[in-house]
Amino acid sequence: MARRVAVLGAGGWGTALAVHLARAGHDACLWGRDPALVADLCVRRANAVYLPDIRFPDRLRVTADLTEAVDATDCIVAAVPSHGTRDTLRRAAPLVRPGAVVVSATKGLEQDTLFRMSEVIEQELGGRVRVAVLSGPSFAAELARQLPTAASVASREASVVERVQADFRAQYFRLYGTSDVVGVEIGGALKNVIAIAAGVVEGLSLGHNALAALITRGLAEITRLACALGARRETLAGLTGLGDLVLTCTGSLSRNRHVGVELARGRSLDDILSGMKTVAEGVRTTEVALALGARHGVELPITAQVAELLAGRKDARTALYDLMLRPQRAEAG
Repeated sequence: MARRVAVLGAGGWGTALAVHLARAGHDACLWGRDPALVADLCVRRANAVYLPDIRFPDRLRVTADLTEAVDATDCIVAAVPSHGTRDTLRRAAPLVRPGAVVVSATKGLEQDTLFRMSEVIEQELGGRVRVAVLSGPSFAAELARQLPTAASVASREASVVERVQADFRAQYFRLYGTSDVVGVEIGGALKNVIAIAAGVVEGLSLGHNALAALITRGLAEITRLACALGARRETLAGLTGLGDLVLTCTGSLSRNRHVGVELARGRSLDDILSGMKTVAEGVRTTEVALALGARHGVELPITAQVAELLAGRKDARTALYDLMLRPQRAEAG
């Protein structure tokens, strides 16, 4: 069934999702907050900054007018970076149709409040909308090129899961449903932190053994926190936990892994971030994850060392070896 769909956020992931939804037969509208970028997208019919080789389908409109994007739309995809999500949704709130499905496609946590993105959506849009979360191992460029991709969609309402699965489905895009919203969001957010550490392993040429250990213990760390927040352990063994973690820690397209690689090479964080066109959510998520861990009594040793590295209190090699020299413990802990 064709729908009117608005995608908020004209970065790489938002653009890829908008292109995908238009290809799937929906009347899609991509909203960006930067009028200059939007004007360029309209002229080129491509996103030269984030996905230069992907031509926009005819059914995809682009606008900088939030009213034009959201008006009379029954499905909204929020793909704005975590630090801009609340403001964007607050502006959109008077325009959102009651009963609309809002799909969060942002893998992050709100910095000051420690809220997950679905919580931000519910706070700003109230009970008038139905909320879903989309997450999993999915590089924007590969989805846009129609390479096979699988992800998770989570909602407390089974009917919302089924609807998103139907609306987003394509031969190259498969969604697995779950009711574990917390597990999907925590897995999607914290894998970015572990990916920074994985980049450090790569940048220091520490080898495959070290990377395998980091991914495995990183998954244990993410799972501990997610379960403390009410998630189901099996969710973190799936696409949005293990799957996304493996992709982000090993894939050359990973922004967060790139940050770790460059830190290991001795560049400052400010220098790295100033040279990036895209947002590395793990940089912001690290301190939020530590605060959540402290609130719930969960130890996050990898995240703690990443925080030391990002703050400039330790160099990359010291942070990694301090992690290795921690007191040894049972693996199941």
